[in-house]
Amino acid sequence: MRITNKIMRNNSLYNLNQNKLLEDKLSNQMTTQSKIARPSDDPVVAIRALRLRSNVTYVTQYYEKNAADADNWMTVTEDSLNTLGTILKNLYEEAASAANKDLTSDDLNIILTQMKSLTKEFYSSGNVDYAGRYIFSGFRTDTAITFSAEDIAEMKEHPTSYNITEQLDFSDIDSFNYTDYSVIDAGGMGPDGMNPDGSGESYEQGITREKIYRFRLSYDDLTKADGGPSHLTFKDSMGNDVAFHDAAGNAVTMQEVELAEDAYKEAAAAKERGEAYCAYVPATGEIVFNELFYEANFSEGDSFKVSYDKGDWEEGDIHPAHYFECRETKDMGDGNVKTTVYNTEATTLPQDIYYDVGFNQKIQVNTQAEEVFTHDVKRDMDDFQRCFNMLQDIETTISDITKKRAEFPEDSDEYKDWTRKLEAAERAQSYIREDIHTQFENQISKYQKYMDDNNIAITNNASRRSRLDLISNRLMGQQETFKELQTDNESIDVTQVATELSSSELTYEAALMATGKIMQTNLMNYI
Repeated sequence: MRITNKIMRNNSLYNLNQNKLLEDKLSNQMTTQSKIARPSDDPVVAIRALRLRSNVTYVTQYYEKNAADADNWMTVTEDSLNTLGTILKNLYEEAASAANKDLTSDDLNIILTQMKSLTKEFYSSGNVDYAGRYIFSGFRTDTAITFSAEDIAEMKEHPTSYNITEQLDFSDIDSFNYTDYSVIDAGGMGPDGMNPDGSGESYEQGITREKIYRFRLSYDDLTKADGGPSHLTFKDSMGNDVAFHDAAGNAVTMQEVELAEDAYKEAAAAKERGEAYCAYVPATGEIVFNELFYEANFSEGDSFKVSYDKGDWEEGDIHPAHYFECRETKDMGDGNVKTTVYNTEATTLPQDIYYDVGFNQKIQVNTQAEEVFTHDVKRDMDDFQRCFNMLQDIETTISDITKKRAEFPEDSDEYKDWTRKLEAAERAQSYIREDIHTQFENQISKYQKYMDDNNIAITNNASRRSRLDLISNRLMGQQETFKELQTDNESIDVTQVATELSSSELTYEAALMATGKIMQTNLMNYI
């Protein structure tokens, strides 16, 4: 093949250009610290770089954002649960102190006041939020677990009622002793020191003490927003109306009674007559019945659904949407009524919130209100107040009788009659004081259960945090590994590239010198 000068010049220029391209590539690598400037430089490196960058992005999102956010949420939850534990411990100690029979009513009043304050703080602690989201509210992170003053003001402007469906089980039935001392107020002196109702019993014999059974609903003051009655429906687990009866199979109708005191008295009186009795008391949120009704209608394993209305709300009341299936009805004015349904089958409780904290890994971050914030803490205080009111009332009665007796000579029939009344009142006082002692003793066990529930919630939250710590440590390792792989794939070896660049520069300069010599000669030099 004949090689001409033109061919030699073209080859020399081509080789010079290739050397220049190599030098430019090495220079760009030194400048950018990257192996490639465009995918076509090395498709394998480019594809691997895209995958590794995606991995680094995902791991960074999981580790630095999702996992950190989940950890912060659970830290706030832990602090709140620890506060609740302290409050319940204080309530436990107060109940233990109140169980002392030697305490006066003034002493009990002081303890009761302290317990009410602690109970209020108990529910306030549930309204803790993290970054504007309430941590115990399930999916409704924009709604506190209790109604605020602003909520109550809104309800007053737009009357709001909730129709609440609450599940009651056989285990929810409780009982207490009720002392009836109304015979003391019969007035007047009967023949031979007997009470004037014609029963032939003395005042002291007229003091009765009967066990009362009940379902205690989660709320009291059950009326609609317009002040109308809150009618109650009682259904079985299949949704059918429950038909109540006595031991003989005769139908028994649940009566609606305005005052709980009247329901207690009638339940006791019906028991004396051998009759089954049941009453619904909207004011106290109780379904009251006597032992005969209890034995005829309830057995182990029974479950019921009870629906009722509540439109009279106060600040600090628990929002029913966090606990029950319920229907909110709000009067917007001008005949417009807004209806909202909570916790249907489509949005059933519980509402666990999960965070993505890894590849195909999720972790629950929330503790729900129903796990720790039971309605019973507040309702227990209502029972204490009822018992304390009875104690104060009987003490007032004793004081009045003592003053009245002092108006008569000791040998008079009136003095003897008031003495018998005083003895009856003192007997009633001993019953009531014994019932208060028993109730506070039982309350110690209840508070222990509440503390156990809280401790379980703390343990569950801590377990989730421990798992999150393990995941976070693994994510940190994965982040470092992927970043190292990314660096190895994309970044250059500076020493090697610098050496190659220097070599390329020398090669280029040598090529220039050789090309210069070639360019100086042509075919005529050899002719």
